[in-house]
Amino acid sequence: MTILCYHAVQAGWESPMVMDPDAFAEHAEWLARRTTVVPLQSAVETLGPDGRLPRGTTALTFDDGFDGLHPNLTPVLARLGLPATVFLVAETLTEEGRPVDWVDTPPSYPLTTLTLDQVRDMQDAGVCFESHSFSHLDLTQLSFQECVDDLTRSRQLLESLLDRPVRLLAYPRGRHNAAVRAAAEQAGYSHAFTLPEGREAPGPFAIPRVGIHRGNGVAHLRLKTARPYLSVRTGRGYRVVQRAVRTVRAARR
Repeated sequence: MTILCYHAVQAGWESPMVMDPDAFAEHAEWLARRTTVVPLQSAVETLGPDGRLPRGTTALTFDDGFDGLHPNLTPVLARLGLPATVFLVAETLTEEGRPVDWVDTPPSYPLTTLTLDQVRDMQDAGVCFESHSFSHLDLTQLSFQECVDDLTRSRQLLESLLDRPVRLLAYPRGRHNAAVRAAAEQAGYSHAFTLPEGREAPGPFAIPRVGIHRGNGVAHLRLKTARPYLSVRTGRGYRVVQRAVRTVRAARR
């Protein structure tokens, strides 16, 4: 099994990065029945050399901290007893805020992120929060020191707001290189997570996750948690999954 990466969970926004609440509930119920869902913080201690979790184990992560997670994620997790981690863009929790300008397929209305009160409410319900950088910039385009400063600022702000250590990082858009990985370590993180679209060497600061997208049903989820990691990514691998899903459905009919 593996570490799954979701983004938004809300109705009325047509985008590859958005799961309909009912579809996510189906995912969560299947995962609760068929796998052992573990907290990400403990999962990193059991990762194999390929960056995957032990067989039968899954961890749930959510990037960006869109405010639809508060009504659509927390009740499902609480009902099923599932742990999850949300990676926050720290600047969105500052007094000045941060507009959501990093989404490629936004809706017709302005996107908003979780408020500090919502974050604390979800934290009280058992959801864990970690860093998605300070400003959701492409870290590979920053100088080494700019990257260290961004990631340090994020970690320190989140720790002050959440009153707990923040040691995990999800790179914005999964983008990283050797300098970014070194900056993450210098900024005080213990592990960092990617979204690889090709072959890359896993490590503590390059832990792969599998992206879950709009239209991915339970059949997709079954394949994405069972097949070798790189075979379920985008491009040719994703087409392999699509063909397999159609084969499964045809066999059932």
